[in-house]
Amino acid sequence: MVQTIFSDTIVALSTPPGAGALAVVRLSGPAAVAITASVFSKKSFAEATGNTLHYGTLRDPNAGEILDEVVVGLFRAPKSFTREDVVEISCHGSDYVVRQVLALLLRQGARLAEAGEFTKRAFLSGAMDLAQAEAVADLIAADSALSHKVALNQLRGGFSQELRDLRARLIKFAALLELELDFGEEDVEFADRTGLAALLAEVRGVVLGLLRSFELGNVIKNGITTVIAGRPNAGKSTLLNALLREERAIVSAIPGTTRDFIEDEVSIDGLRFRFVDTAGLRDDTADEVEAIGVARTRERVRKASLLLYLFDLAEMTPTAVRTEIKALTAGLKLPVLAVGNKTDLASTGALDAFGAEFRANLTGEASGIPLVLLAAGQNQGLEALQTALVKHVRGSALENNASATIVTNVRHARALETAAAHLAAVQTGLDTGFGTELLAADLRHALAALGEITGEISSEDLLTSIFTEFCIGK
Repeated sequence: MVQTIFSDTIVALSTPPGAGALAVVRLSGPAAVAITASVFSKKSFAEATGNTLHYGTLRDPNAGEILDEVVVGLFRAPKSFTREDVVEISCHGSDYVVRQVLALLLRQGARLAEAGEFTKRAFLSGAMDLAQAEAVADLIAADSALSHKVALNQLRGGFSQELRDLRARLIKFAALLELELDFGEEDVEFADRTGLAALLAEVRGVVLGLLRSFELGNVIKNGITTVIAGRPNAGKSTLLNALLREERAIVSAIPGTTRDFIEDEVSIDGLRFRFVDTAGLRDDTADEVEAIGVARTRERVRKASLLLYLFDLAEMTPTAVRTEIKALTAGLKLPVLAVGNKTDLASTGALDAFGAEFRANLTGEASGIPLVLLAAGQNQGLEALQTALVKHVRGSALENNASATIVTNVRHARALETAAAHLAAVQTGLDTGFGTELLAADLRHALAALGEITGEISSEDLLTSIFTEFCIGK
């Protein structure tokens, strides 16, 4: 990418707003050093080398007043985040101090940065591609071990390199097809159709694999909504409290205690789960408020990513459990974990018999429903439930290849879908003997879709849409 040179210098607070021990004010642009030097006490700062720290005071040259004692980091172009001169002023984290420092730098000629403008400049100057730039926001927002790992892999260019390799191989064939168009009247073929078909099969396989990873990537990035549902007094609130390790929900022996949703999040083995405790399922309640809660439970189940169907082992048979799960998930492609509660009140023989009968009579789609037995009130069996939850989300692909590229961005997934559709069209064209012009057109569209992910092909509207989602100062 050709480096873009900006004429103005931007400034913003790069640490979260609010009082704290320290705050970092960042400048980037051709006048970053000069503006800082004009208010900094260290006279040699303007001639200092990059990648250095300097201690001193900030002074308002007009009022002659010292604003704060600061440490200033200097990064000379092109060895900086934006590939411009960058200055980072570490001052005390008082709201008042930060406001005064920003106002002073603005008076000296800086401009307040727009949302995501530092990262946008890094992209436009060629320091990173668009997928890596988006990973900056994902890394900042990461709140689990896996979301952090995936964002860091993308920031370091793993996903981008895979896409560049795909595009480079396709471009060679696209160039040969374009050459055929230039010699259309001579009816010659420069692009080996057999080789193109083999390449298409390979590239389509990679693209479709990346698309399949999006389901997992979306869960890693945004968490998985897990609804806990079942009959009244099955122990749903107790299970929620046990998973969260705090008394988040009210637990009572009185049926119908939970009238509305209680939600909270917990990280299990690097994955973020959002557990939703719901009203007990029954149709015979005379309580109008409880009936509304039951209706909301059914609606919440329809919007869930995973269902934990919790039941009291002393009150339900395997047949009853299967029947209620089937009724609750009718018409839904919803993964289910069957969770039997209150094992502490049953004998080992009874538990073994229940598990054997439950698994023996499961057929078809229901055969994939795992069964976990626990005693939520005594915190017994929670490890088995957590293992089942993680196994469901991660799947064999991640377990077998922890370093595999995982797509987490909706924009990337849509672009991959477009690329896959055009690659399929090229394959159809080869199979049916389409002319070179149609093959070349579909191949160009596929290349454009892949290029949009990394920003090799982009529009100002696209960039504005992406970077306005960033925080100021990023």
